[in-house]
Amino acid sequence: MTTKQTSADGSYLFQVDILIRASSNGIAMEKLLHLLNEGELADYRIVSGVQLGETIRKELERTERPRPILTDSLDEKIRGYIQSNKLIRVNLNRGKGIKQSMPCRIVNFDPDQTLLTLYHVDEKRVYSIYLNEIDDFVE
Repeated sequence: MTTKQTSADGSYLFQVDILIRASSNGIAMEKLLHLLNEGELADYRIVSGVQLGETIRKELERTERPRPILTDSLDEKIRGYIQSNKLIRVNLNRGKGIKQSMPCRIVNFDPDQTLLTLYHVDEKRVYSIYLNEIDDFVE
């Protein structure tokens, strides 16, 4: 564990590895996010360990679903949301006329898979969403 003082106001930054036992990576992620959100933390960032959406990714690759074009400005916007841990609303189009609006924080972004990991703040659940399912980001 590493610790260092980050400011004169008594704030400290810790870097830790946490092991959570669960039947799947998604359930472990959900438990971790629940613990982090229930704690009195000023901020947090999950750097690694997210392995959600593999079955979906494989199925989409099998059906050769076209990927959206990822522009530099969209990539910067998404990474900015992750860095700031900003609460946003994501409007989704799940296909077949199913639309959803989700208040969330973006936890992770995989540009190669065009996959976002979102934490739904009302439901306290983690979702993996492809960029082509997203209609809009609302701040």
